Amino acid sequence: MTKRIFSGVQPSGTPTIGNYVGAMKQFIELQNDFEAYYCVVNQHAITVAQDPEELRRNTRSLAALYIALGIDQEKATIFIQSQVPAHAQAAWIVQCNTALGELERMTQFKDKSAKQASVSAGLLTYPPLMVADIILYQTDLVPVGDDQKQHLELTRNFVERFNNRYTGKKEKPILTMPEFYAPKEGGRIMSLQEPTKKMSKSDDNKKSFVSLLDDPKTITKKIKSAMTDSSGEISYDKENKPGISNLLTIYSSFANRSIDDIVAEYQNAGYGKFKQDLADVVISVLEPMQERHAKLMDSSELDDILAEGAKKANKVANETLASMEKAIGFR
Repeated sequence: MTKRIFSGVQPSGTPTIGNYVGAMKQFIELQNDFEAYYCVVNQHAITVAQDPEELRRNTRSLAALYIALGIDQEKATIFIQSQVPAHAQAAWIVQCNTALGELERMTQFKDKSAKQASVSAGLLTYPPLMVADIILYQTDLVPVGDDQKQHLELTRNFVERFNNRYTGKKEKPILTMPEFYAPKEGGRIMSLQEPTKKMSKSDDNKKSFVSLLDDPKTITKKIKSAMTDSSGEISYDKENKPGISNLLTIYSSFANRSIDDIVAEYQNAGYGKFKQDLADVVISVLEPMQERHAKLMDSSELDDILAEGAKKANKVANETLASMEKAIGFR
């Protein structure tokens, strides 16, 4: 039986090349070997205030990016989270079987709540929704960035707890235990301006990240202004040379070449040539994707794909939800 993968991205702005390398690139590679479910997690986005029209636009744009990047709707199920009600229904069951202390210990909750004057209850309880996202598809593998490991551990703890409590000794477990998947290289792309900090689309300094929809001129400008050091020596050393090491990781991921091979090529070159070549490599990957994205946004093809994806996702998710509800006494 083919194993399943699930992952999702929030439509809270256009993803960066860090999102692409850390997670979305793997979506394309893994769809050939697994039964894949890729979701636009718009319900997660509203843990902070969103403009309704902007959220609608970003949701559709992100779905278009999935396809433009190479996700094939014939191989993978692409859908929007809010169009599958089982996500919210299962999340309540997860919440009622998760301790408050587990949620308060989540690193992302601590980081995000510290930056906000008013914290919604949803910001605390969105990890159970993330757990629901994963378990509803009986997921075997979760291809996400390494900053999501804590959320996957929460999922695994819940699955173990739920199965132990509600599954009979001789029965097949109700929920599948998911495993973490991350690329060997490039799982964490750092800020172009502060290379000891993760690249983020929410960074106030727009020079710190490259968006997947940035135009070639903007991409080149951002990469050329990326923080490096004064040595001019191109070598990989994350501790002593975090800036150039980060750029080497980006180059390796976009060119599908080893870092050692790239370092050897630029051994006698300066940072200027290296940055220009890196910009050209990134642009060569993003330009065709951007063209496909623009066509999808102006056609009904995207809506047809999402409607079909929601139909498939609802069928699988509702089956799992029914099993969970029966186990806890709702049916």
